[in-house]
Amino acid sequence: MDGNSRKRDAFDEGGEEDASLPAEEELVVALPIEDSLDLHTFSPKEIKPLVEEYLYQCQQREFREVRIIHGRGTGTQRGIVQSLLAKNPCVAEFKDAPPESGGWGATMVTLKPKEF
Repeated sequence: MDGNSRKRDAFDEGGEEDASLPAEEELVVALPIEDSLDLHTFSPKEIKPLVEEYLYQCQQREFREVRIIHGRGTGTQRGIVQSLLAKNPCVAEFKDAPPESGGWGATMVTLKPKEF
């Protein structure tokens, strides 16, 4: 999941379309691994694998605490995220973020140390 957050172009260096690349909806989006993840730009079906991989990668990089921004809305996304966190083996604990970090629109996650 290293790299930037933009989809790669389906063109080769000469400007011609590269047929070996999958259709745009199948392209993998590489995200930088930082101490927060904003889920606003992702569809609900992408949330579970995205959050799981993000937490794993953060743990491998020995992050101790991360923030997952799910938004306030109706609370559905928050419920999905916190349900995933409750089952994830990388997670030591989680709680709503403090008001200055998003309040109940974000969740603070404490990660377990990386296992060797």
